[in-house]
Amino acid sequence: MQQHPKSNESAPSPKKKIIVLGSGPNRIGQGIEFDYSCVHGLMAAQECGYEAIMINCNPETVSTDFDMADKLYFEPIFWEHLREIILHEKPEGVIVQLGGQTALKLAKKLEEHGVKIIGTSYKDMDLAEDRGLFSDLLKELGIPYPAYGVAETAEEAIKVAKEVGYPVLVRPSYVLGGQGMKIVINDEDLEQAVIGLMGELPGNRVLIDHFLDRAEEAEVDCICDGEDVHIIGVMEHIEPAGIHSGDSSAVLPPFTLNAGVVKTMTDYAVKLAHAINVRGLLNIQFAIKDNYVYVIEANPRASRTVPFIAKAYQVPYINIATQVMLGAKKLKDFNIMRKLEGFAIKEPVFSYNKFPEIEKELGPEMKSTGEAILFIKDLYDPYFRQLYKEKSMYLSK
Repeated sequence: MQQHPKSNESAPSPKKKIIVLGSGPNRIGQGIEFDYSCVHGLMAAQECGYEAIMINCNPETVSTDFDMADKLYFEPIFWEHLREIILHEKPEGVIVQLGGQTALKLAKKLEEHGVKIIGTSYKDMDLAEDRGLFSDLLKELGIPYPAYGVAETAEEAIKVAKEVGYPVLVRPSYVLGGQGMKIVINDEDLEQAVIGLMGELPGNRVLIDHFLDRAEEAEVDCICDGEDVHIIGVMEHIEPAGIHSGDSSAVLPPFTLNAGVVKTMTDYAVKLAHAINVRGLLNIQFAIKDNYVYVIEANPRASRTVPFIAKAYQVPYINIATQVMLGAKKLKDFNIMRKLEGFAIKEPVFSYNKFPEIEKELGPEMKSTGEAILFIKDLYDPYFRQLYKEKSMYLSK
């Protein structure tokens, strides 16, 4: 039987190329908002003179439309597939900041194989992603954070919990959408949680953080070009801390936080952006208790809220951030003019009809698959007042 020679319909062009990694299929823990980021990243790369190559495997997204990228590889976001494409296309580099945690987790493999990561380096991204290293950095910078400890066994976890004090937040490093995160209040629940995590995520250290009960939560998104930092937006969550940020309703700009708290958050954001050597996007989450600001975590990538803020303020922040990542422009080259009258509310979108087996009770593990936007003129809006009433009732318990 005659064998046909191997063929490849993807003929590489002589142009300079940039690969943008998507976030893969729609699923719990990975919001659809990252598709917006990938689309605007592709357009920015094209504006900078590159051939923009998209790698994603989701038919329900704009980034995989046949005419969006110069070339689309409809492939799973796994290293085995990515490696073959990189060897074939020989890109200038790969953008991992726009595809959420799925894309970000491939940064280590890219670094190991000498592939250039566009924007923040793997070493600096890992500094923010590794919960232990990040807490050590916060300590060096004098930025408050909840007391924590690291454990590799249930016995170690119980010892740490007694040191930091219950309730505690149990979480592994390097996870998608808060996977495996739980709030526990005693030794028995902690032991079960840690054993469960060790079974589901072997080889992953477990972090035990003191949980700031009845604290308010807020977050800051920013862009850093290595010199300047631009605050994209400050959002205050309506739900108290303890509900995953992807599942929380949030308000832009803040509605109860005083000017001192907001300034403290933005100051911490600028300090962290420089300390982590961010080139591109950074999202920082805060807990505020008794007007005291704690940093919970930092994500060196596009967050779910950047597309929301970009639409609310009518500013193409992803386009700006991508050009900064590529080194094409500095922040000072952009004239950023915001437009927002009143407030914008981020509402989570849940797909329980598509995932009927998912537990509907909200907590630190993400359950939503997207978000919607609601504009209100003022804080007297009936919808907002009802949301805020529910939050106040919880905090007063």
